[in-house]
Amino acid sequence: QVQLQESGPGLVEPSQTLSVSCKVSGDSITASSYYWSWARKPPGLAPEWIGSITSSGRTFYSPSLWNRTTISRDTSENQFTLLLMSVTPEDTGTYYCARGSRNPVTVGNAWQSFDSRGQGTQVTVSS
Repeated sequence: QVQLQESGPGLVEPSQTLSVSCKVSGDSITASSYYWSWARKPPGLAPEWIGSITSSGRTFYSPSLWNRTTISRDTSENQFTLLLMSVTPEDTGTYYCARGSRNPVTVGNAWQSFDSRGQGTQVTVSS
């Protein structure tokens, strides 16, 4: 059974870069044909897909965040990382890593397409 565990800074100052990582166990991020994704849930708002990385290392990003987002992976640690640059208080929320078998770009509702998800890590952007 796959398990995903996020880790993040908790608090980030405005204009800085947010970095959250996802440690995966029970599956390989390189061997399986899944999309390994990041999503977030701002307070009081619906979940939002941020971006994904495939088992081959191809990346996909939300059109609204692509210019601030980088997803990378460490195959030796079986984990992947989200960098979100130039953050503002509007980037505050719970950040989740997830696994899904459908392309988040074309599926319609990426959040509902995930078959496994971490518990989430709270990130607050504030000075």
